[in-house]
Amino acid sequence: MPSRLSFLSLPLLLLTHSAGAVEASAASAVPDAIRVLLAAEVETTLSSQMTGTLGKLQVSLGQSVVKGTLLAQFDCREGQARAKVANAELTMAKQNLAAKQQLRKLDAVGDLEVAMAATEVEKADGARSMTQTQASYCKVSAPFTGRIAKVHSKPYQTVSAGTPLFDLVSDGTLKVRMNVPSRLLPSLHTSTRVLVNIAETGKTYPASVSAINSRVDAVAQTVELEATLDAAHPELVAGMSGVAQLADSP
Repeated sequence: MPSRLSFLSLPLLLLTHSAGAVEASAASAVPDAIRVLLAAEVETTLSSQMTGTLGKLQVSLGQSVVKGTLLAQFDCREGQARAKVANAELTMAKQNLAAKQQLRKLDAVGDLEVAMAATEVEKADGARSMTQTQASYCKVSAPFTGRIAKVHSKPYQTVSAGTPLFDLVSDGTLKVRMNVPSRLLPSLHTSTRVLVNIAETGKTYPASVSAINSRVDAVAQTVELEATLDAAHPELVAGMSGVAQLADSP
């Protein structure tokens, strides 16, 4: 049979639990606290522009690269052979045109034959340009300085055009993305100060609003903002999150 002491202690336990829940709820409902996400200034997924077989990958996850760094290369021996054929056909077409032009001076051929020979030169030149463009797809290079955020492919893998190969994020100052209540819109401007507290570091960083969306989310009644940190911080990386408070908010 439960003791009288147990019954007496039950209301006390419930009261203590309720008080703790109220405190936790109050702590989570910090006035003007806004969820934020850090994002790179520039980020992209580099995909294959051709169907082919990769060679050895030149970079690995997390590696820093500068603009123009070779990331991967395809086996393009077949493409190189087609390029040689295209160059040879262009040379022959030009020689044929020159011969037709000389014969035209002697009235040995008509204008139509000369025009047809000129057309063949244009076609051959177009074919050569196409093979040169395809050859440029053999090398995958970094379009900007940054870090490899993800490696989608494997060495010596055969891929089709459009297959993701690498995710690349830029170095430097990060963007702060957030959604704020639309009621604050009248007081927002592109220099509004923001204090950003990042969960992963436990530190607060000053920033300024740099962009305000021109449309309000009708369901959530929020507006999207972007802010720029005042300086670069080596300990911060894209994907970190936290909360922010508008320094100028009422």
